[in-house]
Amino acid sequence: MSTDAPWEYTLYIPHDARAVTVSRRTLRLILTLHGLLPLSETAELVATELVSNAVRHTKGPAALRLRWAGRVLRIGVWDADPTPPAPPLSASAEAENGRGLDLVRNCTDGWGWYQLSSNGNSGKFVWCELASIGA
Repeated sequence: MSTDAPWEYTLYIPHDARAVTVSRRTLRLILTLHGLLPLSETAELVATELVSNAVRHTKGPAALRLRWAGRVLRIGVWDADPTPPAPPLSASAEAENGRGLDLVRNCTDGWGWYQLSSNGNSGKFVWCELASIGA
């Protein structure tokens, strides 16, 4: 399968800690089927952080969105809480909390977030991008 054709998947997940594992395994399957396995380790790591934050810090459902276009993988997580994500802290390596977005920032080619408040949607969308050099 060509890795040049654009595609997008959305996985809607309930507010359930098991959603993190389901999201990670689904992401690996999608990347494998599209011939992008070299991106999977980093993609799984950052997606796990984003989905974990949505499940841990909000009370409603969430969604994982994967988009491939222009040799860039965009991983995004929507949740129903419009509260901005905590900024990356550069927390110490020994800290048990507060390293998630710092990890996302350091492992990706870019990240950000925006609030949603139109078309019946609300909450926020936190995203990051991984560029593929040799896929």
